[in-house]
Amino acid sequence: MFRSLRLYNYRLWFGGALVSNTGTWMQSTAQDWLVLTHLTDHDATAVGITMALQFAPPILLVPVTGLIADRFDRRRMLMLTQATMGLLGLALGLLVLTDVAQLWMVWVFALLLGTANAIDAPIRQSFVSELVPPGHLANAVSLNSASFNAARLLGPAVAGVLIAGVGTGWVFLINAASFAAVLLSLRFIRVAQLEAKPRVSRAKGQIREGFRYVRSRPDLMVIFAVIFVIGTFGLNFPIFTSTMASVEFGVDASGFGLLSSCIAVGSLAGALLSARRERPRLRVLVLAAFSFGVTCTVAALMPTYWSFAAVLVTVGLSSITLMTTANGSVQLSAAPEMRGRVMALYMAIFTGGTPLGAPIVGWVADTLGPRWAIGVGAAAGFAAGALALAWLVRSQHLRLRRAGTVLHPRFTVEHDGDGLRERREQTADAMAADEAAARQAT
Repeated sequence: MFRSLRLYNYRLWFGGALVSNTGTWMQSTAQDWLVLTHLTDHDATAVGITMALQFAPPILLVPVTGLIADRFDRRRMLMLTQATMGLLGLALGLLVLTDVAQLWMVWVFALLLGTANAIDAPIRQSFVSELVPPGHLANAVSLNSASFNAARLLGPAVAGVLIAGVGTGWVFLINAASFAAVLLSLRFIRVAQLEAKPRVSRAKGQIREGFRYVRSRPDLMVIFAVIFVIGTFGLNFPIFTSTMASVEFGVDASGFGLLSSCIAVGSLAGALLSARRERPRLRVLVLAAFSFGVTCTVAALMPTYWSFAAVLVTVGLSSITLMTTANGSVQLSAAPEMRGRVMALYMAIFTGGTPLGAPIVGWVADTLGPRWAIGVGAAAGFAAGALALAWLVRSQHLRLRRAGTVLHPRFTVEHDGDGLRERREQTADAMAADEAAARQAT
């Protein structure tokens, strides 16, 4: 499960990212609570607009962000983008502490942060392949998710306590300081031990080449479609948890932070389970999408704060299983020289749907209530699962094969070219059952 941590470079990166991600989740919690309770009168639509502004840049800048990741030194670019996001957190914190922050200012900072993150995300995702050898990549991607969700577990809970104790401004300042950890890890990484990756030289048509490559890969296209549906309408957790906490259950910032941490508990467990798998499997993607729909449905029906919090653990488990499987499949199956552009498009689709979905989900929460907003997420899970399953069936990847006298289901997933090939073989018990059935028929 933790084999990538034996490598010095990855271990150093993992530690720095864990500290920085914790600060990022603290700021995210503080930002949502600031907009919902201080700058507006529990306006979920305003929270949705904030999210939309933060997540719009990845899709608007996708033609160039992936090319930056493929063309420039990823380590140096990460130092630049991480420092920029730290300075933005510092500036916003000072505005809040001096009591001059207004809603439009938060929206401007959300847009600026989203722009920096749009450049950072594909570089950060692709940089993992330089930290570990190819045989460790799937494990490293899963451990990255574990780090991210361990931070999600700690960050909102700590932020909730700090908001109640000293106010939101100090949370932004702490997040700004946390970026020092990842900057130091990048500074002391052993450059000579990085895995050499091909750099793309300047040439015409490189952006179009990235789009053509993805269009030629139906296995990537279906993953992107699933991620778009779930990312647009399902992963609006700040809206779900903040409105359920404040409107439905009437709890304070600490209660809101605890709900986010409950999602993180399940997410952390899902990421660690993914790290145990040798490679990502598309059947897991299908099952995780349907599981997300079921768990969101159950969460929307929970009558009390504590029962709702408990079900959020399963929501987090199913969502991170889906995201980790999708991310690992895309990274492992993309050609190394195209990985930056493919991951940029992946991140744009993953986060770029939020500007469309978050305001809609926020409007549903304001108009029909928070439970109906979670219902929108549940519908997204069922739709995404049905889409992936239909593609598997149409592509004849899901089939029944005759074993002896008994029809026995087998799940075959095949990728083109550099892709993966995975097959679940019969278990010993199933083979014994087949033989027994054949003898009985005789």
